[in-house]
Amino acid sequence: MLMPKKTKYRKEHKRRRGGKATRSLTISFGSYGLKATTECWVSSRQIESARRVISKYIKKSGKLWIRIFPDKPVTDHGGEMPMGKGKGSLDHYVAVVKPGTIMFEVEGLDEETAKEALGLAAHKLPLKAKFISK
Repeated sequence: MLMPKKTKYRKEHKRRRGGKATRSLTISFGSYGLKATTECWVSSRQIESARRVISKYIKKSGKLWIRIFPDKPVTDHGGEMPMGKGKGSLDHYVAVVKPGTIMFEVEGLDEETAKEALGLAAHKLPLKAKFISK
């Protein structure tokens, strides 16, 4: 699974949600892409699941780029924990995805195959996404 090798701080604030993406707005590497239409935190497990679906579908015929990286740490307490007692321990990492972000790109496929592969990957993600082409 994806995670940063090293971070400056172990735990991070939640930050405010909302707004539109200002980077990763256009297809840079491939011919087809999967673009987020809603905002969400996408965990490293969900990214890996989507990557596996795309890789399995395109086999060795195309190339895949993952444009998002989970670098935000999320903490968690155990169940039935009383209030107080500080911030929980590190649980997993997420990528903050805003509307307009290109999440995955593929190259070397015909449009139907790319649309099907990226559509299957979109079902694995907790947000709405659409297929786009260059």
